[in-house]
Amino acid sequence: MSTLADAPVKRPLAPARNTRTASALTRWGLGGLAIVASVVVFLVPFAFIVTTAVMDAQQAGEFALAWPRNLQFVENFTTVLQARDYLLVIAFINSTILTVVSVTALVVLGAMVAFVLQRRRSRLTGLVNFLVLAGLIMPPAVVPTIWVLQRLGLFGGMPGLILVEIAYGLSFTVLLFRAFLGTVPRELDEAAVLDGAGPFRLFFRVILPLLRPVTVTIIVVQSVTIFNDFTNPLYFAPGDQNATVQLTLFNFQSQNLTSYNLLFMDILLITIPPLVMYLFFNRQIVAGMTSGAVKG
Repeated sequence: MSTLADAPVKRPLAPARNTRTASALTRWGLGGLAIVASVVVFLVPFAFIVTTAVMDAQQAGEFALAWPRNLQFVENFTTVLQARDYLLVIAFINSTILTVVSVTALVVLGAMVAFVLQRRRSRLTGLVNFLVLAGLIMPPAVVPTIWVLQRLGLFGGMPGLILVEIAYGLSFTVLLFRAFLGTVPRELDEAAVLDGAGPFRLFFRVILPLLRPVTVTIIVVQSVTIFNDFTNPLYFAPGDQNATVQLTLFNFQSQNLTSYNLLFMDILLITIPPLVMYLFFNRQIVAGMTSGAVKG
């Protein structure tokens, strides 16, 4: 006859459950803290830009986050658009040309250089890799670049500025393309060569279509970077005829007075295109940045 003393003793599971509950609460707490921090860092400044852009000049001069007492969206928008003989429209056209041409050249040249470095290794590969990394790490030299552009007759014009943007963005582009090309099997190259494909046909008909994920990433990242560039147009392409959208911020600032409502309306208008592009291609950016992280 069994007794209660002979029965097995079951250990309580409460401490383990409490540990899991505490771990879950910690994760939720950290996640909530990250969301709050993101709201404070990103959404609050954007809300400040939007509210200030639709205020009148008197309330905007208070420089405080508040609801507009007198909405003037149409008035401010019209004033910003017509300032200095529609300079903002000209700047949007210049920025679009600069961005499209520069990004197109970056994609084609960067993919070609990365393909040669990845597939055609030689004694010069190490030197070229060093130059690519140096272009990514070393800061740009403004005065020597101006001197070179002046000797070439390209200073103060859009062609020279396009070459500068291509030179400054090429290293980053090559590194991304090369990392992704490491996941593309070499058997595809060999099969295309056996079918009679030459170097250009191999690259443009076989390799380049496979680079679509990282190409989208480069297009979005470099487009936002070049479109929002302020220093390069200021240094290398002065003058209203070459003005880009970032340089129009000077329209509403002077030594003694700043029209904050017009300034922030201008900021809002030039912020919308990169923001829309990022929202639409957010997943493609992440996929392209991580696609070459692991070699296949």
